[in-house]
Amino acid sequence: MQIAVDAMGGDRAPRVVVQGAVEAALEWGIDVILVGDAKEIQGALKDYPKTDRVEIHHCDEKILMDEQPLKAVRKKKKASITVAFELVKKGRADAVVSAGNSGATLASAIITLGKIEGIERPGFAGIFPGYKDNVIVIDVGANVDCRPVHLFQFGITGHALGSAFLGMRNPRVGLLSIGEEGGKGNEQVRIAHELFRDSDLNFAGNVEGRDIFTGRVQVIVCDGFVGNVVLKLSEGMAETVTKMVEDSMTDSLPGKIGFLFARHGFEKLKGKLDYSEYGGVPILGIKGVCIVCHGGSSSKAIKNAVKMADSYAAKNVQAEISICLERYGKKVS
Repeated sequence: MQIAVDAMGGDRAPRVVVQGAVEAALEWGIDVILVGDAKEIQGALKDYPKTDRVEIHHCDEKILMDEQPLKAVRKKKKASITVAFELVKKGRADAVVSAGNSGATLASAIITLGKIEGIERPGFAGIFPGYKDNVIVIDVGANVDCRPVHLFQFGITGHALGSAFLGMRNPRVGLLSIGEEGGKGNEQVRIAHELFRDSDLNFAGNVEGRDIFTGRVQVIVCDGFVGNVVLKLSEGMAETVTKMVEDSMTDSLPGKIGFLFARHGFEKLKGKLDYSEYGGVPILGIKGVCIVCHGGSSSKAIKNAVKMADSYAAKNVQAEISICLERYGKKVS
């Protein structure tokens, strides 16, 4: 597998992006292609040992975080993110990782690679740590306005991701709403509930925000506006709770002594709640593999995103999505 990394994408590119990509190559033996300005990339590489697993693919343009996504993609034909997807299209790479402008990443993926047949709106799938196992939330930011059929397709693609990538057996799908009753929620949620109810998916009905981490369901469906709020709230809450627990355990001598005994469990919990352990979120519904990272991602997050892309491509999740669309989506026009 070769992973094309958008070296110019992100708040701290290329230095931090290059660092994460090189660490993935050295630690796990993953071949990476750093796409972007060769001079800047070489400057960022000078502090690392040379390895045949890292190569540079030069391009002159990059899309900034505050640029209008579609306009920028159409104007900058040789932007690093577009060139990365072109490498996948030409068979030079198997997946893309980017911490750049997420809207531009999505637009470039659709324009360059296209959508899987039957998919109207590709979505971002967030993988959250649940009480027992991981939980998939889709969409977490790709589509702020959705029709009911889009929500239904998110459920199908989430089911495919859980089955093929996370090893879930017939994952239970829930529709995020303001109440468990099918009649609760706005119009798009109520209609989507009917689509799910009449399908052969393992539909558990509506779920509320408090159910996200309990393990009651493995796939949670919502529009990208709600999903992005869930994502950012969860990350902020995890960071705050972790800090509060650490402070409370170290603000007194008895607490410090107790912390020494509980340190291993605390570090395990801290790691489970750390978003950088997951790297990024896959785009579900495109004809290819892309992991989208936070603009402010650390080198650790980039490293883990590269590993995630490598594993995702190896498990051929796109094929599972096509199978699931045929199995569960043919009743919906």
